[in-house]
Amino acid sequence: MLATQVLRFGHSPDPDDAFMFYGFATGAVQVRDYRVEHVLEDIESLNRRALTAELEMTAVSAHAYAHLADRYWVMRTGASVGRGYGPLVVAREDMPLEALAGKKVALPGAWTTGALVFGLLAPACETVQRPFDGILEDVAQGRADAGVIIHEGQLTFAEHGVRRVADLGQLWQAETALPLPLGLDVVRADLGRDLADEASRALRASIEYACAHEDDAVAYAMKFGRGLDRERCRRFVRMYVNDDTRDLGPDGERALRTLYTRGAERGLIPQIPDLTFVG
Repeated sequence: MLATQVLRFGHSPDPDDAFMFYGFATGAVQVRDYRVEHVLEDIESLNRRALTAELEMTAVSAHAYAHLADRYWVMRTGASVGRGYGPLVVAREDMPLEALAGKKVALPGAWTTGALVFGLLAPACETVQRPFDGILEDVAQGRADAGVIIHEGQLTFAEHGVRRVADLGQLWQAETALPLPLGLDVVRADLGRDLADEASRALRASIEYACAHEDDAVAYAMKFGRGLDRERCRRFVRMYVNDDTRDLGPDGERALRTLYTRGAERGLIPQIPDLTFVG
């Protein structure tokens, strides 16, 4: 049981997460009589905080969940899923993905799903961990030969003078015929099943509220868009707030299990985690 009447919800300062949180942010959606407090941090910081189960609810990378399954349950709602698109590999010039063998590639955090899928699909490289919002500049300035781009950089990369080498979501779908689960919203298991189910349903209600008030919710999300104009913000939100976000569904479950099976087979995660879904 909680000692206070606050449910802390960690999410990254990105337009799609902000959009999903809009119902909570406006007070239109609640979880019982708890106050839902959002905690804004980049996804790799949230991944690390989840290791100690610090927050009651949080966004995490699907990759990171392989290390957290004993502490958190997966909400059926709130997932970021790409169908035929996902993190991008960029470089200063056109080249095939295979040409990156032995090159220096910047990754947006060791436990991001972009890092895991890159490890599954790309040749062996020298990888370095960099803040996600500095990778485009690192590549453009030659501090890395290539980089894996997440968040709104997927729409703005060309403005930095770099070229797309590969779309990891597209490659994943071609290989598996499945969507690519990138991020999950999870709830701490020690809250108990009833509250966890309610929290998951409330998140879905927050998303539905945002979709029903899209213009206002996009305007709110633009505060977190790092230079995105309204229409590109709307486009990015629609990429990652979709039917899969409302409910992960059978495809999403299969995709998660496939990601973990392949990751474990390659030694990129320690084991295939047990998956408990709530909501």
